[in-house]
Amino acid sequence: MRIVVGIPTAGRRAILSETISELSRQTRLPDQLVICPANADDVDQEFISRLPVSTMIVRGGEGLPRQRNAILRCSIDFDALVFFDDDFFPANSYLANAERLMENDASVVLATGRLLEDGVRGPGLMPVYARQKLETVAAARLGNSSVPYYGAYGCNMVIRLAPVREHQLTFDEALPLYAWQEDIDFSRQLAPHGRIVRSDALTGIHLGVKRGRASGVKFGYSQIANPLYLIRKGTMSARFGARTMARNLASNLIHLPRPEPHVDRLGRFKGNMLAFLDLLRGRLHPKRILELQ
Repeated sequence: MRIVVGIPTAGRRAILSETISELSRQTRLPDQLVICPANADDVDQEFISRLPVSTMIVRGGEGLPRQRNAILRCSIDFDALVFFDDDFFPANSYLANAERLMENDASVVLATGRLLEDGVRGPGLMPVYARQKLETVAAARLGNSSVPYYGAYGCNMVIRLAPVREHQLTFDEALPLYAWQEDIDFSRQLAPHGRIVRSDALTGIHLGVKRGRASGVKFGYSQIANPLYLIRKGTMSARFGARTMARNLASNLIHLPRPEPHVDRLGRFKGNMLAFLDLLRGRLHPKRILELQ
């Protein structure tokens, strides 16, 4: 297979270099690496020029879906596209196992991995810790089981490009900036054309770097606006969307009296309330976050 790795990035120049350094340790190197920065100085071009991988830098404008689509457009003739977040450290067997999975099961159109740890759920993880953790995993035997999954986790997803080409699928650019749930939207667009799985053979660590993320108010608004938008669009089930919104609203309320140092719970809760107010006013839309502070 011809495999391209795509990395959208914004405001994380140093951690991007760390991630790309990990990528160069893959037992099966990508045939192409495509990086889409929000700004030109988000990439250390001198560093990537020394990589043992053919690398292309493309511009797609501001917003994660625009960046993903820019990568998709210049990768469409490959067999598979692997999206990594700029703070995702893959196990060194990730791409080799992704290739094996796609070759051995033609029904799989989208796969995501089992995370060893996800720093998004806490204050974030340091690169040195992630490397030490991955070294212990490299010596162990990874499982090969795959289970059906509702949607890929955007920090690491393997996309079979044939159905994307055939049906001209894209990421929804109506979801701006951090574009929360854009991975679910794309997953459900692919779902009619094959199987979506989570594979134990694909693994890594998501550092969960906090820099470059949306403000608390904007993210809180997106926690409500984006699922409701996708439910109306038909790419998210009402049950999945309701459960997602309820879980996040409850978490913001529970932690409001004593918020974690790394989470703006008050901002998120304010964003939740603004979204519900806009819903009552009939003006709820994901792009409204562009007007919020």
